Amino acid sequence: MPFVLDASITATWCFPDETDTCADAAMHRLVDDQAIVPASWCIEIRNILVVNERRGRIEPAESDVFLDELTRLPIRIDNNPDKSLVLSLARKHGLTSYDAAYLDIAVRLTAPMATLDRALARAVKAEQLPCLGV
Repeated sequence: MPFVLDASITATWCFPDETDTCADAAMHRLVDDQAIVPASWCIEIRNILVVNERRGRIEPAESDVFLDELTRLPIRIDNNPDKSLVLSLARKHGLTSYDAAYLDIAVRLTAPMATLDRALARAVKAEQLPCLGV
């Protein structure tokens, strides 16, 4: 069954000092399964990389390699959010619209969520969906 993958999980794959059992499990799950992300995930990942480049934590060439590696994973971008549901979920759970976009996919597809974001994990559980993470 496909699962929703958020940027917090994806980021741990880039930085060796950010190991997490949930992130490892999500990566392992991609061997036989597919992840689904909102279109904003692409920008979030690039923002995480550029911020960490500025901090001297990663080199631009390493960011490029990581982005290339991500394209080889079975990660599907959902380009059709339910815009009303995104807003409703953001209001209901006190989430950013960005985080509510992940929850929107999980709700629409009744899919589990892989996240390290505590607020998002609480919202996923409140919607009575499985959460792989915190």
